[in-house]
Amino acid sequence: MAHVDEEIGSQPECWQRALDLTPKHLPEPGERVAVIGCGTSLYIAQAYAALREGLGLGETDAFAASEFPAARRYDRVVALTRSGTTTEVLDALARTRDTETVAITADPGTPIGGAARHLVALEFADERSVVQTRFATTALVLLRAHLDSAPRDLPEQARRALADPLPQGALDAGQFTFLGAGWTCGLAHEAALKVREASSSWTESYPAMEYRHGPISVSGPESVVWFFGEPPAGLVAQIGRTGARVSVSDLDPLADLIRAQRLAVALATGRGLDPDQPRHLTRSIVLDQP
Repeated sequence: MAHVDEEIGSQPECWQRALDLTPKHLPEPGERVAVIGCGTSLYIAQAYAALREGLGLGETDAFAASEFPAARRYDRVVALTRSGTTTEVLDALARTRDTETVAITADPGTPIGGAARHLVALEFADERSVVQTRFATTALVLLRAHLDSAPRDLPEQARRALADPLPQGALDAGQFTFLGAGWTCGLAHEAALKVREASSSWTESYPAMEYRHGPISVSGPESVVWFFGEPPAGLVAQIGRTGARVSVSDLDPLADLIRAQRLAVALATGRGLDPDQPRHLTRSIVLDQP
């Protein structure tokens, strides 16, 4: 069994532990907040930012760490980094100067401990696989709980997601499009990344209504179109006319992300790929300094 299989399967327990935590130093209502990350952490940052701002708790921006505008004023910067060693995250925090900073990490004994003023350690959600699954989702459960927007039955929904069937025909599909709206746009981007990096599949992701403005043209009988959350009225019928298969789940969108993680691993295994070690990737991106 690949490490990622065990890590995906452990998410119900990790989520419960996150729900039971009472972390300090996370953003308070009314603060102007930036959230930074790279790869998977960027998409989790996008989901959190949209959710927090949508709840009216304060202006919240998400940035790829390499694109963080350090001169812009924020009350707090939140960094998401599983490894605690990602070059762009450390560089961004070094440029924040007098801003309060907090990092959510799986390894507090790394350089992130000296780069951020405060740490929230999720060591129980650390991973051996290059492909991120449980750390990212556990961090978002923690952040959602802090916003009082995490259903208490999320761990049970995660168990359902581990047992529910994958979309019919998904393992034979040649193209995948993931769609979200609001905070679930970040989940759609993360699902596309997961399937792409683990299985080298052709994946795309969009805000659901933007899909109709061009991307629908690539959908056909070989496609799966996967919604996170409720589809916009009429869009499923339009997709049906392309011949694509549609996935809509009644699970919490974050729990439904587990099904996309399972799809990524199943596709990789079926193609003879190692889902723990995607091509050209490492667990942490540490760049040579000039």
